[in-house]
Amino acid sequence: MAHLNQRRPENVNGDFYVDTTCIDCDTCRWMAPQVFSRIGEQSAVYHQPTNETGRLAALQALLSCPTSSIGTVETPKDIKSVQQSFPILIDENIYYCGYHSEKSFAATTYLILIPESNILVGSPRFNSPLVKRLEELGGIRYLYLTHKDDLADHQKFAEHFHASRILHIDDIDTGTRDIEIHITGSKPLQLNPDLLIIPIPGHTKGHTALLYKNKFLFTGDHLAWSEDLHQLAAFHEFCWYSWSEQIQSMRKLANYSFEWVLPSHGRRFHTDVETMQQQMHRCIDFMETFNAKAPVTS
Repeated sequence: MAHLNQRRPENVNGDFYVDTTCIDCDTCRWMAPQVFSRIGEQSAVYHQPTNETGRLAALQALLSCPTSSIGTVETPKDIKSVQQSFPILIDENIYYCGYHSEKSFAATTYLILIPESNILVGSPRFNSPLVKRLEELGGIRYLYLTHKDDLADHQKFAEHFHASRILHIDDIDTGTRDIEIHITGSKPLQLNPDLLIIPIPGHTKGHTALLYKNKFLFTGDHLAWSEDLHQLAAFHEFCWYSWSEQIQSMRKLANYSFEWVLPSHGRRFHTDVETMQQQMHRCIDFMETFNAKAPVTS
C-alpha cells in the first residue's frame, strides 16, 4: 500500500501519486503513459487522468504495481470494477494478467485462453481477485515458465489450479525440482499443433520461448522492444549465461514468422511479419557490436 507521507515531490498535484518505494520497473509507464513518467530514476505522475479511459489505465497500473507504490488521495470507489477488468485482452485469445510480482522484478505474465487448456505464461502475483477471474475463465491447465528468473508465485498457482508447470531442465534447481514437465535438449518441442516451445539459451542456460499460432512469440527475458533504442533488443547487461549463445538463439528465432513479441521484461511489440523480420536482423546486428565474451554465470 502506497503511503501519502512518502509521496514523491516530483508528482504533480492531484489524486494519483507514486511514493518513494518505487523500484523503477516501468510497469505503470507502459500501462498508463499518459499519467506516469520516469523522473529521477523512479516513476511519478506527470499528468493526472482527465477522462475515464485515463483513470481506468491508472487504476489498472495501481493494481499491477509490484511494490504497491502507486496510491490515490481519495479511496477509489470503483476499484472492484477495475479488478474485474483483468485479465486485459491484447489480441485474439491472448490476455495480459497484470498483478506483477516483486519476486520477479515485475515480470509481465500472459494468459492464452484455450477451451479446457488455458495456459498461464509466467507467474503473476497470487492475488485473490485475479485468481477468481482465472477461475471464471476456466482455470489453468499449464503454467509455462520461460526461465528460472521469473517464477514468482508459480507453486501457489500450480497447487490451486492443479496445473502442470513447464520449465527446461537446465533451469531446474532445488527450488523447482518438483515442476511437473521438464523440457530437455535443444530441439523445438510441439506442445500441440498451435504451440511450439523453442529452446533459446543465452539469458539463462535453460531459457525457452513459446510460439503460438506462428503469430505470438512469448520471449521471457530474451527479446523485447527497447524504448531507448527504438528497436527490438536483447539486454547485454542482464545476460546471466552466455551472450554468444544468446546471439545464436536470436538467429534461430529469426527463422520463424510471428507478429507479436510478448516479453517478461521490456515492452511488447506488434507489427507485420516482414517488418518483424527486419527488426530481428537489426537486433542481431546490434548484439554483435558487443564483445561476445560470456558473463559470469550466476
